[in-house]
Amino acid sequence: MYVPVKQLGNALFVSGQAPLVNGEPAYTGKVGEERTLEKAQKAAEICTINMLAAVKEYLGDLDRVVNVVKLQAFVNSKVGFTQQHIVVNAASQLLYDVFGDAGRHARTAVGTNQLPLDITVEIEAVFEIETNK
Repeated sequence: MYVPVKQLGNALFVSGQAPLVNGEPAYTGKVGEERTLEKAQKAAEICTINMLAAVKEYLGDLDRVVNVVKLQAFVNSKVGFTQQHIVVNAASQLLYDVFGDAGRHARTAVGTNQLPLDITVEIEAVFEIETNK
């Protein structure tokens, strides 16, 4: 069955995180339609906060994170909206703010026509962790 975090050696794979607050979607709808670029960026930040919470719950803290390896982000987009990368910059910036240079990562930002629960953004990640602690 599904797990929020899966470890393989020194890699942590974090399942797609939604912009949930208290278990409910904080942002729904398509960017360029119901949601502005700025609101979508807030959604991306919440996804990232939830991602970090999942990693912290799994590891006990964030001290073992060596690098953020990759983000894959999905942005619920109106046809013609082409600024998915700008939406996801908010997530990238937050990871850089938390981890410094270790927060720099490879990234994919994809526009999609629908996401679960009609959420605005979903983000998954791969982290490198220290395994000797």
